[in-house]
Amino acid sequence: MGKVLAAHAVQRMRKEKGINTQYIEPGKPWQNGYNESFNGILRDDCLNKWQFRTIREARLILDDWVDEYNDYRPHGSLGGITPKMYRDQWDQGRRLQRAA
Repeated sequence: MGKVLAAHAVQRMRKEKGINTQYIEPGKPWQNGYNESFNGILRDDCLNKWQFRTIREARLILDDWVDEYNDYRPHGSLGGITPKMYRDQWDQGRRLQRAA
C-alpha cells in the first residue's frame, strides 16, 4: 500500500473510532520532547555513522540498532534500565495484580 493510501486508511480509521490527533507546529520541536530526543539519539548513534549502500543494508543495521536501543542501552527516563527490563517489570506487576 502506498503512503498516501495508508495515510487515508489511518485517517478513516481514526475518524471511525473517534480518535483525535494532535500536531506539532512547524519549528516547535519542544512540543514533543520525547520524539525529538529519540530522533537525535538515532541520528547520532546510527544514521550519522553509516553510509548505507542498499535498502537491505540500512534495514539490517537499523534492526540491530533498535535491538541495542531497546534491549541493552539504559535509558535515563526509565531510571537507568533498558526498555526491555522496564517492560518485563511491568508484565510481572500485571501478572501479580491478576493473581491477587
